[in-house]
Amino acid sequence: MITLDALPFGMAPEDLIALAAGLSAVMVIIAMWLALVERDPLAAKARSLAERRTRLKAAAVTPRRRESMRGVSLMRQVVKRFNLLKSNQADRIAQKLARAGWRSQDATIAYLFAKVVMPFVAAAVAALLLFGMQILDQPRMHLLGLTIAAGVAGLYLPELYVKNEADKRRDKLRKSLPDGLDLMVICAEAGLGLDAILHRVARELGRTHPELADELALTGVELGFLPERRMALTNLAKRTDLPGLRGMVNTLLQTEKYGTPLSQSLRVLSAELRNERLMRAEEKAARLPAIMTVPMIVFILPPLFVVLIGPAILRIMDTLSAV
Repeated sequence: MITLDALPFGMAPEDLIALAAGLSAVMVIIAMWLALVERDPLAAKARSLAERRTRLKAAAVTPRRRESMRGVSLMRQVVKRFNLLKSNQADRIAQKLARAGWRSQDATIAYLFAKVVMPFVAAAVAALLLFGMQILDQPRMHLLGLTIAAGVAGLYLPELYVKNEADKRRDKLRKSLPDGLDLMVICAEAGLGLDAILHRVARELGRTHPELADELALTGVELGFLPERRMALTNLAKRTDLPGLRGMVNTLLQTEKYGTPLSQSLRVLSAELRNERLMRAEEKAARLPAIMTVPMIVFILPPLFVVLIGPAILRIMDTLSAV
C-alpha cells in the first residue's frame, strides 16, 4: 500500500494516477502524429544539398590563404590613381595570383601596389645604406649604379615571390593528384556523379592535401552555377597549370562527350600519374651519385688522406730530424 509519506512533493495517490494518465495520453498523441503525418524525405534532402552548396561556394570563393591586409583602401586608391586595374595585364596578373592560391581582388590590388612601391623602397634602402651609412668605400658613380640596380631588383621582387609561391603550390598539387584520383575512382565506382565526386574528394582531402581539396571544391561549385560544365573544368586547368590536372580535365571532357565509363578512365589516368611519379623518383636516385661526387671529394677524401698518409709523414719527419 502506497503511503502519503512515500510520494514526493506531498502528492496524493490520485494525483500520481492522474499524472501517469496524462503522460500516457501525450505519448499516444505523439505516436499517432508520427504514424499519420506524411513525410517528404526528398524535400529535406534537396534543402540540405542547397545549404551545403551555399557553404561550399562561400568556402571555395574565399581563399584559405587569404590574409587580412591592413591599408587595403590606401592600396586601392593608389592602384586606381594610376589606372592599373584596367590595364591589359590585370587579367594575366589575376590568373598568376590564382595559381599561387590568391583569388581575391585585394590580392591583385596588393600585387599592383607592390609593383609600384617596391622599386622606390628598394632604391631608398640602398641609398640609405650606401650614401648615408657608407657601408662601401666606392666612387659615387658606382654607388649610384648600385642604387639604380636595387630599384630595378625591387621591381621584380613581387613577381619572383608570386612565382615561387605558385611553383610550391604546383608541386604540392602534383604530389597529391594520384591520391585524389584514387579517391575519385572509388567514388565513381560507387555510382556518384561528377559533382558529388568532387565534393566528396574535397572533403576527404581537406586535411592531408588542402591545395587539391580547395581546387576540387571550387570546381564542384562552378559546375553548379556556370552555364556549361566545360567552362568549370577548363577553369580548373587554367588555375593550376599542371599537366596532370590538364590530363584529368581532358579525360573528364572526353568521358562526358563520348559517354565512356568514368571510373575506367580515371583508373587509367591514376596509373599513368603513379608511374610518372615512380620514374621521377628513380631519376632523382640516378642523379644522386653525380651529386654526391663533389661533397665526397671536398669533405671525405682530405680527412681520409690525413688519416692514411699522416702517420707515415710524421714518421719520416721524426727520422729526418734524428739524423
